[in-house]
This record gives sequence, C-alpha cells and structure tokens, in this order.
Amino acid sequence: MRAVVQRVHEAKVTVDGASVGSIDRGLLVYLGAAREDQAKDVKYTADKIAGLRIFPNDEGKMSLSVADVEGQVLVVSQFTLFGDVRRGRRPSFDGAADPVDAERLYLEVVQALLAKGLQVATGKFRAMMDVHSIVDGPVTIQIDSRKLY
Repeated sequence: MRAVVQRVHEAKVTVDGASVGSIDRGLLVYLGAAREDQAKDVKYTADKIAGLRIFPNDEGKMSLSVADVEGQVLVVSQFTLFGDVRRGRRPSFDGAADPVDAERLYLEVVQALLAKGLQVATGKFRAMMDVHSIVDGPVTIQIDSRKLY
C-alpha cells in the first residue's frame, strides 16, 4: 500500500462539479493499494497516517500529529501511485490491486482512521475527481507498506 500525505490548510474533492468530500486543516492522503496488500498493510498505513508528527508545535518544530491539532483527513483513492514507468513512456499499472480489492482496502484504511477517532472525508472511488488543496509548508510524506518486508 502506498500513500502520499500532504499537510494542508484545506482540501476538497469534487466530481462533476459537486463536492463529495472536504476538510479544513489536516492531511490530504492519496492512497493506492497493491495486488499483494493484506490486513497488515492496512494497519501499517493507517497507523503511520494517524501518527505522523508533521504539524508544528508552539516553537515551530514538527512534533504534533493530526489528532494533536484536531485536524481532519481527506483520503482519495489513487491507483496511479502504482504506475511503473521503467519501460517505455506509458505507465503500467500491473502492480495495482484490482478494483474490487482496491476499494475494500481503501475503505478498510478509512475505517481504521475513523476508529482512531479522526474526522475523515473521502473522494469517490473510481470516479474522475478534481482535487483542490492549499498545501501547508509544503510538507509531503510518502508511506509504503512494502518497506516493512
């Protein structure tokens, strides 16, 4: 499982001009699932997202999590995180989970974040989405559950 996490002042997702998810201060998470992902990948990814200490404390040092600052999380499905461009110019997405498994894993991460007491909004799975954000910092972190193995 891969996630690209951005610290944001605000973010929202629209589909066909209609807002489907929005947050104020918090984390915008682009999330992709791999073919081999399992429950341990979901747990690892959700724990990392919730625990990232990337918000500044009173001295400006990044030492607070999204929960510490009472922030929110917007999770957007993003299979293109598994685009492989090692050969040719067109990405191969063979490493991405099939849509049924990907949606299940995506929803499991969302549920795990909710279970941690976080306010979570989502995009719309398998839709063409417009993502609008005001990135704070910018601070962008990559998470890859395969780094466990």
